[in-house]
Amino acid sequence: MDTLSYRMAEDWVDGGSPLEALHLLEPKADELRASASGSLLLGRAYYRSAQLRKAEEELRHAVELAPADAYARYLLGRTLQRQSRHADALPHLRLAAAQNPEYAEDRDTCAARLA
Repeated sequence: MDTLSYRMAEDWVDGGSPLEALHLLEPKADELRASASGSLLLGRAYYRSAQLRKAEEELRHAVELAPADAYARYLLGRTLQRQSRHADALPHLRLAAAQNPEYAEDRDTCAARLA
């Protein structure tokens, strides 16, 4: 995928138009999955369009490719949390919060749901 199209898709996801981004991204999905950033962008678009199963699949792949990426791990945790899979979400949210304290509130909210 060329850089301009990738940036345009990012802008659409960030701007609240994930379905438009997916129209651009899905035909290039196999190419995007070759990198953690490509899988993360697909996962973000699916997450923001409430396609949570697809988001989970892409975000798991992103975390597999880049296990130290705190945002990919955080978004995977949030995706699982939105599916009411709090026990599955908590380990990802804990790791993300350990790397970035901004994620601590979501970690704590998830932990409270399990208590």
